[in-house]
Amino acid sequence: MNWIVLIIAGLFEVAFAFCLGKAKMATGTEMYAWYAGFIVTLAISMILLVKVTQSLPIGTAYAVWTGIGAVGTVLIGIFVFKEPATFLRLLFIATLILSIIGLKVVSN
Repeated sequence: MNWIVLIIAGLFEVAFAFCLGKAKMATGTEMYAWYAGFIVTLAISMILLVKVTQSLPIGTAYAVWTGIGAVGTVLIGIFVFKEPATFLRLLFIATLILSIIGLKVVSN
């Protein structure tokens, strides 16, 4: 169950990065709404991370959380914000995913 919560926390990390990207492109009230979304998703992500670190090793939990956030944010950048999807970028995303899976496999 804690691994599922950790994945959800990582997805909220992706959400707060997405909100930052959208806020950067917005103006006025819309910009403030995206920043509010950033604060809410950041808080949820952190609360969930704190919860899982009570039963999972902090090093593993934090590495998996940031890995999910990094991979998700790069994919959001590629698919939503039209950032380049070069071979090397995709290769390094794949190595991040393999590292996350590896940490899960070797963790108690």
